[in-house]
Amino acid sequence: MEIYLSLFWVLLGIGILMVLNLKYKLHNLLSLIMVGIFVAFMEGMSIEKIVSVIQAGLGSILGHLALIIIFGAVIGRIMTDSGASQKIADTVIARCGKRYLPIGLMFIGMIFGIAMFYEVAFLIAVPLIINIAKKANIPYMKLVIPTVIGATVGHSLFPPQPGPVALVSAFGVDMTQMYIFGFIVAVPAIAVGGLLLPKILPGLEHLPLRESLEPKEIGTKKDLPSFGISILIPLIPAILMITASVVKMSVGEKTDLGKICNFIGSAEISMLLATLAAMYLLGYRRGMNNEQMGRMMNQSIASISDVLIVISAGGILKQVIIDTGVGDKISELAGQLPVSPLIIAWLITAIIRILTGQGAVAAITAAGIVAPMIATNNINPALMALAVACGSNTMTMMYDGGFLLFKETFGISMKDTFKTWGGLELANSVVGLSVVLILSLFIH
Repeated sequence: MEIYLSLFWVLLGIGILMVLNLKYKLHNLLSLIMVGIFVAFMEGMSIEKIVSVIQAGLGSILGHLALIIIFGAVIGRIMTDSGASQKIADTVIARCGKRYLPIGLMFIGMIFGIAMFYEVAFLIAVPLIINIAKKANIPYMKLVIPTVIGATVGHSLFPPQPGPVALVSAFGVDMTQMYIFGFIVAVPAIAVGGLLLPKILPGLEHLPLRESLEPKEIGTKKDLPSFGISILIPLIPAILMITASVVKMSVGEKTDLGKICNFIGSAEISMLLATLAAMYLLGYRRGMNNEQMGRMMNQSIASISDVLIVISAGGILKQVIIDTGVGDKISELAGQLPVSPLIIAWLITAIIRILTGQGAVAAITAAGIVAPMIATNNINPALMALAVACGSNTMTMMYDGGFLLFKETFGISMKDTFKTWGGLELANSVVGLSVVLILSLFIH
């Protein structure tokens, strides 16, 4: 009975969070703090401990993700202002041709999603997609869907993005496995959502385009950076992380070289090095001075400050769930069900995502609930992390930030947003989970 009561308080807390956000339009920061306190009280946490739990929850996420999010925003802004993103778009058209354009854009979207915070990747990609669609004479939404699905999958499955980094830390996942298994999961997910959906969804060719989205060139082709440099910058963190992980497996973590790899391969340092590379290769070397670079950094950091605080506040509820033992209780209940723990983890995360409208918050919160299942059921930590990541990237409601960003950017109706954004999110989430379940038959 105690298990069901604990589950009830958590679900009620999430329901209250939805009401505060949707009906009363209360800021997510306040909503998350209030719900965290409510669940703590209902679970019997002593009043003198609640403040320290709030500090621990907020601080653990903020300290771990702040630099990653900030560096991602800076890299995205530099790529946009320097014309690197446009260079990538021009090259994709030239190399892929009209027939294979959606496939090329899916992988470009995934690279952007891995390298940048999702909103940043989306806002960078949109003008590129519109530009490409006009040049190739293709209805813009038929290219938007493959690109956006690539970005959402890249953002939700791969470090150094906030959700995956938090899952890697919470579950003790090997970084190499996260990338290798993540790629195996990502390819079918983006293929189904990015290639099949645009063919079966009716009316995409008739969706209107906002006048403000009409393509604008940054400059002549001679003004743009090279394709190699443009594509290298967002890939630097992934290259450093994978290389460091492989070297550590060869020489051992306790060796001097292993310690250096631990340092360089960390999400924070790899993102710092990518940022410095972007500043030099796309900024200083192309004539930008310190004053211009400083102004650009200030603007990019300011643009993601609210998102950073909200994601950090999501750690409060996660910490409450961990410290009150709710996660262990729910894990015990889930273990009694005749369903794979990976499906249960996906369901828990998907429910939190749908109710809260925050993918990273859903992943971070669910991590506290499902972590005990790994040892109890002898599950590979990377597969559990990917199941949660797929759950955090599922169909959303009209109060979700990603939903509203998609709808308002293109100026389409609520119905068309559910059809396009909702469809692509649901497809990549379900297909991703299916691949994780198949992998679990062979990997333990």
